[in-house]
Amino acid sequence: MSTVANISTWTEPALLAAAGNGDEAAFEQLVEPRRSELHAHCYRMLGSVQDAEDAMQEVLLRAWRGLAGFEGRSSLRSWLYRIATNVCLSAIDKRPKRVHRVLPLDYGPASDPHGAFPEPVTEAVWIEPYPDEALGLEDGRAAPDARYEQREGVELAFVAALQHLPGNQRAALVLREVLGFSAGEVAESMDTTTASVNSALQRARKLVDERLPERSQQATLRSLGDERLRQIAQSYSDALESGDVESVLTLLGEDATWSMPPTPAWYRGREALSTFLAEGPLTLRWRHLPARANGQLAIGCYSWSEERDLFEARVLDVLTLAEDGRITAVTAFIDADIFAAFGLPGELAGAERR
Repeated sequence: MSTVANISTWTEPALLAAAGNGDEAAFEQLVEPRRSELHAHCYRMLGSVQDAEDAMQEVLLRAWRGLAGFEGRSSLRSWLYRIATNVCLSAIDKRPKRVHRVLPLDYGPASDPHGAFPEPVTEAVWIEPYPDEALGLEDGRAAPDARYEQREGVELAFVAALQHLPGNQRAALVLREVLGFSAGEVAESMDTTTASVNSALQRARKLVDERLPERSQQATLRSLGDERLRQIAQSYSDALESGDVESVLTLLGEDATWSMPPTPAWYRGREALSTFLAEGPLTLRWRHLPARANGQLAIGCYSWSEERDLFEARVLDVLTLAEDGRITAVTAFIDADIFAAFGLPGELAGAERR
């Protein structure tokens, strides 16, 4: 059996030979550098961190069982992506017909801010937020032939658009235009022809382009710069903590939306948001911490607990920004359990704001 101290210096062929003969340490050495990108691939395909976790377990199991038969006709990376793609396509096929992960804006019409607040929809229908750190990327650049940066490939709008595609189109688009595989490599990964891949790509590009904004969040964040982003995050936090509706509205675009999965509720425009904020979030006391999710600016929101005398994790707000720095969408994921994945604590000590 190999040891970690020695195995770190082995070449890939040596690792492949050892892993094919049942060496678990060699197998880990082979797959660990690719684990993050494969996980992100599963997330793009499935729209869910939990589903991606489940898929990755199956990917690693299939890779371990099949490595002895790996003949090296393609790269190890391509082979692993082929396994991951097929696992995801199987998972998509097993979902109930017409069920796919969505954001509230795709689930139903805008809510009445004067009406009753809807109950959460607990079925697995919602896109989940993705921690930037899980991508394992320094700068998010993709392969030369890719159309989208890899961080663009996890932006909420892009992931939401992908979920409207049939599985084969989804896989073709991600493999070709996010990961930069050639059409031939994509065809091999999907057990189909290059002509079929190109046809699927044509249809997929059309639908995705119709759903995506003209400018990606990556381009917007670069144009705003780190200092401006810090200012936006601080202003957003201060406005919510002040409890003043107008302070929040000044940060929002005219046609901004606010949604709150797992509830189907969402609101659009200053009038609706004014009522919603005054009767909802701004009735609570808040503290905030900055984060990054889906390649976008995010804010961890903590509400005051009278009973525990501290601030409890409550909502992760993922912000979509315009070129002028205004917030065009707040996607508020109401789920304290996800905070740890974003490096955020479950609670904050401190006195209630007076």
